[in-house]
Amino acid sequence: MAADSNRAKNLLTALQLSSPALPIGGFAYSQGLEWAIEEGTIHDYSSAQSWITDMLHLSLGRQELVLWRACYQAVAANQFEELAGLNARIYALKETAELRQETTQMGQSLARLFSVWDGAACLSRVALTRPWTYPAAHAGLCASTGLDETTGMASFAWSWCENQVLTAIKHVPLGQTDGQRLLQGLHAELQIAIQTAQALELSRMGSALFGLAVASARHETQYSRLFRS
Repeated sequence: MAADSNRAKNLLTALQLSSPALPIGGFAYSQGLEWAIEEGTIHDYSSAQSWITDMLHLSLGRQELVLWRACYQAVAANQFEELAGLNARIYALKETAELRQETTQMGQSLARLFSVWDGAACLSRVALTRPWTYPAAHAGLCASTGLDETTGMASFAWSWCENQVLTAIKHVPLGQTDGQRLLQGLHAELQIAIQTAQALELSRMGSALFGLAVASARHETQYSRLFRS
């Protein structure tokens, strides 16, 4: 009975952290996807699926989730100086002003919930050299509240996938059915990305997504746009 109760608690925490109702503003960002649609690289279901899947494997799976996991382990071990260094590293790896704005705005918004989230109040006292980034804040909250690593990573990655698909639904445009088909297909891809991140040492993580950097930089001066990145 206790084990079932703990599993339910973990599931509810993961659902809350990946919910669109979480007041961190994730819906406001497309991570360059809006420009790729405007420019024509993404124009139908297949091209949207390809872009999002590549981002999942080459950005999240090989860099963002690896850093998320390192932050989680630092908090679990009460190594808050290590966490501060990782947070600064996440910030430094964002190639454009938009991407830096996105990660710090979402991270700082999530940090405001530390004081009301069971077990996470200790994070409010962490000294950082940079504002909270989203992966560091999310991982720290998961670790401090006892959510297991894999479930926390899935919550983080699912939230990203859902935001990307919702952007594609609005702007490609895709129908709601195609959007759900795309999300369904991402289930297996997400699991692979998590396994990749868990197998990579921090010293071996890295990505070279020139297309993402260009899309984000071009989006900063895009004439007509709905998203902040």
